[in-house]
Amino acid sequence: MFSDPDIQKMIFGRLTLDAIPYHEPILVATFAAVAVGGLAVVALITYLKFWGPLWHNWVTSIDHKKIGIMYIILAIVMLLRGFADAIMMRLQQAIAFNGNEGYLPPFHYDQVFTAHGVIMIFFVAMPFVTGFMNFVVPLQIGARDVSFPFLNNFSFWMTTAGAIIVMLSLFVGEFARTGWLAYPPLSGAAYSPGVGVDYYIWGLQIAGVGTTLSGINLIATIVKMRAPGMTFMKMPIFTWTALCTNILIVASFPILTATLVLMTLDRYIGTNFFTNDLGGNPMMYVNLIWIWGHPEVYILILPAFGIFSEIVATFSSKRLFGYASMVYATCVIMVLSYVVWLHHFFTMGSGASVNAFFGITTMIISIPTGAKLFNWLFTIYRGRVRYDVPMLWTIGFMVTFTIGGMTGVMLAVPPADFVLHNSLFLIAHFHNVIIGGVLFGMLAGVNYWFPKAFGFKLDEFWGKMSFWFWLIGFYFAFMPLYVLGLMGVTRRVSQFEDPSLQIWFVIAAFGAVLIAIGIACFLIQLVVSFRRREELKDETGDPWNGRTLEWSTSSPPPQYNFAFTPIVYDHDGWYDMKERGYVRPLEGYIPIHMPKNTGMGAILAFFALICGFALIWYIWWLAAVTFVIMIGLGIWHTFNYDRDFHIPAEEVTAVENERTELLAKQV
Repeated sequence: MFSDPDIQKMIFGRLTLDAIPYHEPILVATFAAVAVGGLAVVALITYLKFWGPLWHNWVTSIDHKKIGIMYIILAIVMLLRGFADAIMMRLQQAIAFNGNEGYLPPFHYDQVFTAHGVIMIFFVAMPFVTGFMNFVVPLQIGARDVSFPFLNNFSFWMTTAGAIIVMLSLFVGEFARTGWLAYPPLSGAAYSPGVGVDYYIWGLQIAGVGTTLSGINLIATIVKMRAPGMTFMKMPIFTWTALCTNILIVASFPILTATLVLMTLDRYIGTNFFTNDLGGNPMMYVNLIWIWGHPEVYILILPAFGIFSEIVATFSSKRLFGYASMVYATCVIMVLSYVVWLHHFFTMGSGASVNAFFGITTMIISIPTGAKLFNWLFTIYRGRVRYDVPMLWTIGFMVTFTIGGMTGVMLAVPPADFVLHNSLFLIAHFHNVIIGGVLFGMLAGVNYWFPKAFGFKLDEFWGKMSFWFWLIGFYFAFMPLYVLGLMGVTRRVSQFEDPSLQIWFVIAAFGAVLIAIGIACFLIQLVVSFRRREELKDETGDPWNGRTLEWSTSSPPPQYNFAFTPIVYDHDGWYDMKERGYVRPLEGYIPIHMPKNTGMGAILAFFALICGFALIWYIWWLAAVTFVIMIGLGIWHTFNYDRDFHIPAEEVTAVENERTELLAKQV
């Protein structure tokens, strides 16, 4: 029917049967495993008759708590995919010596390390961070929801659509072979003519829309929806870090969007923004991507700092030492993160003066970070420290992140960076701060706020097993890379000639296996905890005796969070309320209006996914149709969305009276 090549091209663009990598046994086996797993999940949901509740209570939910939980679930799912790539790389490097080419051909290895970086930064760390900010911030500031609940739902599903596009590249076509920042000219049409870079562009662009809108939403929430009495200097530290993080998101993600637009124009219509000729300049791309990329590092780490601050105060049974200095340090980091980007490419030839300026600013930004570390140490000093799982993650972070920070200061010295640039030393440093800082913080946060989200604690034994395997595995996996980097071994290499290097890669692979066991223990912890949830319930609803406002609500909180708006007198909101003899009213509740659930966010994201896929494969008619549908649905929804959901006063009274006796035990 479609035998004419021109008709085929018009209908399917460059999508053909050859795009399916059926000749790659690893990909075929992966596809089979994913298909079987997907069918098993569908069968389980069908057997449990969960499709209705899944749609009505989760997919269409505009409740910030459920959206936060879905972000974290997305992060955990993508962590499994991203870590699978890491294991594949480590095993390849451990065996590819003495003429043995290993099991990954170079073109496949290049896709693996690019996908690993993209997934771990954009679809593991970012959803984790956004999930915690979504869940915790409205509870900490005494708000019933975020400023724009529908926008929150839409942001999540756009992020999910971007993740799906990246996952699709595994089975249809290929992914970029450029590294996770896609430097030109390698990412240009001349050197990457396939669809790999296009998957990269549209996956990030679609997810970036969700991230930017989420940032705007959370800034508006923190600035405009704080409880009476909660001035800026009475906000919890986590809320402060969330505010600074979202300011960075709103200021930096449009730069990433514009940079990718320029790259898209280079690839699609032949402009020359980032070429070596016709007026272009590849180094302009490097500057632009790192003007986004270095604030991105602090977008990830600042919320982790906030989580550790909450945990240290709670598990030391003390006020956080130096609250004001922590706030100022956070704000200084936010500002300075914009004047250090060039340390990522000291070797570009900018000259001694430019390199010296950025080296000095990089060293200066370590000062407020170090101040935070001392504040945590002074909080622990002479406190009644309880070494529960969240506190273990915090102690592990403080040691590991300190090492990463010191190696970062080394790399801030331009002469040292000339030697270590593009080596495995850099890889070790980056993972030192991202794993030891961001991921440790996210896993600490999961253990800390899980009882608030679900009403029962996570199992302590499996939590501690996960922590120790992660911590020990990290040191086995990345300390050898420091050694290899000092020996001059470059990154992104899949095969080696010098047999004396192999032992270090074997140790690193062993460490990756230990981390895999740590991830498995975390998943077991979740399963065991849900099976033992009645046993693990805490009668008070506050198993950690937390200090901030979110612990004043029931666990899990009702849809409306607070039946009445709390009044805040100090930055330890809940601790202060208890000290003042806080008593919950038994009557006088009024009806509450909450926004209705809507499936439009998921529907719009679905069409964005189809549009992105069509643009990747040059199916222009489909891209145009889906884009018009998105615009039309957006306009229709704006004028036809019934926003109010009415909760009667008697229902509010019944729920609140049921919780009063349990919450009174906290006082």
